[in-house]
Formats: sequence, C-alpha cells, structure tokens
Amino acid sequence: MTAKEPTRASLRLWWLLIGIVLVVWVIAVVGYGYWPLVRAHLSMALVMIVGSLVAGSTPMGGGSVSFPILVYAFGEVPENARSFGLAIQALGMTSALVFIFCRRVPVQTRLLICSCAGAAAGLVVGTFLVGPYASRAMVKLLFSCLWMSFAILTLARNREFCSLTGKPALEWRLALKAGLPLGLVGGLIASLIGVGLEMVIYTVLVLVFRCDLKMAVPTAVCATAITSVIGIMLHIGIGDVPAAVFGEWLAAAPVVIFGAPIGAYLVAVISRMKVLYFVSALCVFQFAWTLKEVTLRPAELLFVAGSLAGAGILFYVLYKLGLRAKPVVASNGASPAVTLASKAGSLGR
Repeated sequence: MTAKEPTRASLRLWWLLIGIVLVVWVIAVVGYGYWPLVRAHLSMALVMIVGSLVAGSTPMGGGSVSFPILVYAFGEVPENARSFGLAIQALGMTSALVFIFCRRVPVQTRLLICSCAGAAAGLVVGTFLVGPYASRAMVKLLFSCLWMSFAILTLARNREFCSLTGKPALEWRLALKAGLPLGLVGGLIASLIGVGLEMVIYTVLVLVFRCDLKMAVPTAVCATAITSVIGIMLHIGIGDVPAAVFGEWLAAAPVVIFGAPIGAYLVAVISRMKVLYFVSALCVFQFAWTLKEVTLRPAELLFVAGSLAGAGILFYVLYKLGLRAKPVVASNGASPAVTLASKAGSLGR
C-alpha cells in the first residue's frame, strides 16, 4: 500500500474527527466556562506548536518537547509532565494516526500491533512496580539519555538511514518475537516519561530491518498514539492525573489536532535529513540543559555514563545484525523488502 495525495474524500474520516474535537472543545470552553483555565495555560499551546510538528514528522512524541519545558522551564514534577505528554499525544498523535490511515501511508502493521500489545503490559508494570520507586532525578536523566542516544545515532548515520528503501515484510511469528519484548521495554519507559515506544520501534525498524524512513516514522507515530491512549486511560482510571494537566491539555488541544498531521505531511515535502539533524540538535540541547539542572552525584553520573554506553553498544549490535540480513522480496511481491531472513528469525529465541 503506497501513500497518495490527500483528497477531500480520502480525508473524510480525519475531518470528522477534527470536527468532533472542535465541537466538544467549544462546548467545554464556552458552555462550561473553561476559557479562564485555557487562557491561564496558553503558553502550553505555543509550546505544542513545535511539539506537535516534531511529533508528526519524526520518531519523537510531542512529550519529547513538552517534558523538558514543563520540568525545567515551568518547574513541574516529572509525573505531571509525563501525564501531560500522554494526554496530549493521545489526542494529537491519534489525529496523526487517522491522517496517516486516510492517506494510505504504509506502516509496519504487524510489528505495530505486537509492540503495542507489549507496551500495554509495560505501562502497567512500570506504573505500579517501577514508577513509585524511581527518583525524580533518575526519571529526568532517563528522558535526557534516551533522546541523547537518538541524537548520537542520527548524527552518526543520518545520511545512510535517509537513503534506505526497504519495506519489511514481517511474518506474524517474527513480529510477535520482536514486537512483544520491544513493546514491553517501550511501555516501561513511557510509564515514566510519557514517550519511549516510538524510539524503540524506529530504532529496530531502521537498524535491524533497514526500513525506509517513509515507513519507519509513520509506524513510530502510530505507536505513540496507541500507547498514549492506553497510558492516559490507565492514569485516569487510578485517579492520579492532576487538575493542572487538564488545563494544559485543554489549551493545547486545538493546536495538536492540526500540528501532528501537518508534521506527518511535511515529511513528504521537506528534507527528512534536515529535519532529523534539527531534532538531533534539540536532543543535544536538552541533554546539556538537563545536566545543568540536575544535581549530579556519583550515582547519577554512573547512570548517565552507563545509559549512553549501553545504548551505543546496543545500537552497534543492532546495526551489525541489520547489515547481515538478506534482502528479499515482500510476500505480496509488490516491492523489495528487507527481512531478517537469516538473523532476525532468531530474535526471541
């Protein structure tokens, strides 16, 4: 299935979603008197202009922009930043997901389904068994190291990644073997910082399966949408979403329903290489910002060094594994694909 230019008919479902969201938003703001709350949090709407565009055009959720802004610029605790990230992504990235579906943009559906199933378990485990015991400093550093690792990976191999043309044809068995553990890890990370699965899926698709970014990025965007819906519903269910998050979400909602899909569309008309270089620069900046803001005791320094070293080693192993994969033709015979015919079949063994 290939992407095609959007038409009014093909985007009918997306426009219906937009209409419903805007009507509900107007009723809430005007009918229920929430305008003062929106006005008090208009700064988040401005932040999410950038956040939603980045989220739709890269394998980074909108929470990757809002998290450091909320924590370091606005002084909120990481738990609030995580909840806001999940809530705003549940709306904005779902809008992007529907937009991608309507435009028939190719995604790696089987890996997406299996990884999101694993992420649901990871979110539950992380929320109840990991989150209560994780220090706020470590959560901040986890976020920072995750995206610094992405920056290093991109800066080192951006030209190569942007030249990939493979469209992986994964069988269900391989998708399960790879997707469930990937989802579990991504869900655990997302339970702490609101993002994570998109980075995990993108990395594996590109490094291991040598996937075209035109498929890898939309797959990551869809993963963010599904994981965020699961995550925010979980936190609403246990009742730990603070009132301030609702105000920030309400202010940014009309922005992200357009911003994330626009970002997904811009990928097709602007240089992906330049976009990823720009995002990498943002990752490096937030890493430096985090190191400045967090008190680095020996334990924190060891965590940062271990995280970056571990990510580097893991990326190298995955990259080498991908280089040894055999190019084959997709199961439908339509276009070349890259699967782990010789190596990836051993994942999960």
